[in-house]
Amino acid sequence: MLAPAIGSLIKSFVEEVIILNKNHKIIWHDTNPDLSKSIEIGMPISQLLTSKEVSFEHKEIFSEVLSGKKYSIEVKIFASEQPYIILCLEDLANLIENKSNRLYCLERVIDSLDEGVMMSNLNGDIVLYNDAQEKMEGLNKSQVIGKPLWTAYNYNPQNSEHKHVLKTEKPIFSRYRAHSKIDGVPRYVNYSTFPIQKNGETIAVFSISTNESLLKDRLHQTIEEKRHTVDNQVERIDSSNGTTFTFEDIKGRSLVLKNLIKDAQNIAVHNADVLIVGETGTGKELFAQSMHNHSQRANSPFVAVNCAAIPENLLESTLFGTVKGAFTGATDQAGLFEYAEDGTIFLDEINSMSMTLQSKLMRVLQERLVRRVGSNDTKPINCTVISASNEDPEILFSNEKMRLDLFYRIARTSLYIPPLRERPEDIHFFIEYFLQRYQDKFSKVAPPMTEALRRMLLQYSWPGNTRELEHLIENLMIRLNDNEKAIDIEHLPVFMRGKIQAVETNNQEDTKETTPFKSLFTSSKKHYITATLEQTDWNISAAARKLGISRQSLQYHIRKHKLVKPT
Repeated sequence: MLAPAIGSLIKSFVEEVIILNKNHKIIWHDTNPDLSKSIEIGMPISQLLTSKEVSFEHKEIFSEVLSGKKYSIEVKIFASEQPYIILCLEDLANLIENKSNRLYCLERVIDSLDEGVMMSNLNGDIVLYNDAQEKMEGLNKSQVIGKPLWTAYNYNPQNSEHKHVLKTEKPIFSRYRAHSKIDGVPRYVNYSTFPIQKNGETIAVFSISTNESLLKDRLHQTIEEKRHTVDNQVERIDSSNGTTFTFEDIKGRSLVLKNLIKDAQNIAVHNADVLIVGETGTGKELFAQSMHNHSQRANSPFVAVNCAAIPENLLESTLFGTVKGAFTGATDQAGLFEYAEDGTIFLDEINSMSMTLQSKLMRVLQERLVRRVGSNDTKPINCTVISASNEDPEILFSNEKMRLDLFYRIARTSLYIPPLRERPEDIHFFIEYFLQRYQDKFSKVAPPMTEALRRMLLQYSWPGNTRELEHLIENLMIRLNDNEKAIDIEHLPVFMRGKIQAVETNNQEDTKETTPFKSLFTSSKKHYITATLEQTDWNISAAARKLGISRQSLQYHIRKHKLVKPT
């Protein structure tokens, strides 16, 4: 009988087989024991396949539950002296022995990965190319599979890294190159290449690729999650010490700001008195609180005093304390220096303090002893003193608004926070940062900002610094309607619109160089170009548009400043 021979041949390809004659009766089978119990030679197949009517005249694939297992059943026709109908059964749950289904599942897994996967065989032909690789490189999967690598990517076969790995049997780690282009723009990916060996022989080579923008997105996500965790910890642990901020809260991407944070952290570790100088809105108290929380005094109180907000006759008693009878209504009250204990006292706007009170403060800092108003007794103080001034100390000396000897006491070390107008890359950063913040707060989606408005914001001097920029973006988002297609000058508050337009007009009259790049940058130009290139993943055209210059001009500056794309 021919059926057993046919069945044995089919069994070399599939796990289980049932053979029917032309009358659809079972004449031979080789199935698992559970299924075999339900099968009798000569029985019509309809007694086994009760849930589906199948047309055996044409090949088809269907699924069926047999003996509690779900099978995929493929129908094949074998014609000899009489036709045989062959049912090839695959247990869909058995992915260990069912190699074809397991291979299918693995291919689907590879296609779902965010990382690009590409594999070549011994001849260098591409045999695997997943969806992520297709998106990264902009190539069509159907057009590259089966082609040699050098044909698909159009390069010399001698330069093939896959051929090199195949020959040396050694992987290549962390390369950064563009193998394809879209509209003439190289598509850079970070990738590593590995050999696949079986029984000591290399049989294939594969590469794992990651898009740089995806890496940055993941890094940003990780940083934000870390920041969120730290913020929650600060809220639970550090809020009791009188602070709200840490260095994690200081935003910006300029090199000068990053260096300033490092300096502040170093000062904080040594618990040294420090003077912070910066214009209104630059974040002096933000730095002061961050330094306190970075120091060994973080578990002790942080006491902030705005010297400009307290009348002179009350400031002395507020700082140093009083004893009962010192003046009408006076009580035994500890001053803020005593209250700070082993922590930090922050004297904001110390430049507004009178010369008389400056003299008393100088003695306290020199002797590290405080005497309450009306008392002859002194108490030691052990706190760190952080002072802040919104005016240049040199100007204060010349105008006799600060004692030089006090300056030397409070400024054992000093920090200067540059105004926002001197940090153009931070202007770029804060525009996007505050737009995102107030989109989330107001549940709005902001359209793109026009280049004209962005240029005006870059040229504006920002006397209120970051605080003023945040205020403007908040007002802008409040005024924005849902159907707007772009953010333009008309969306600015009226009181700001005139000032910003006036700056644009003055710049046009004073110089022909009206682009933000040409009008704002001197010593920080190199850092700004680098930051913009990083923002655009070193896309020259996109970076040139953001800078307001031509591609040729940007390439000139890249060569001039010897900028090199990181690998």
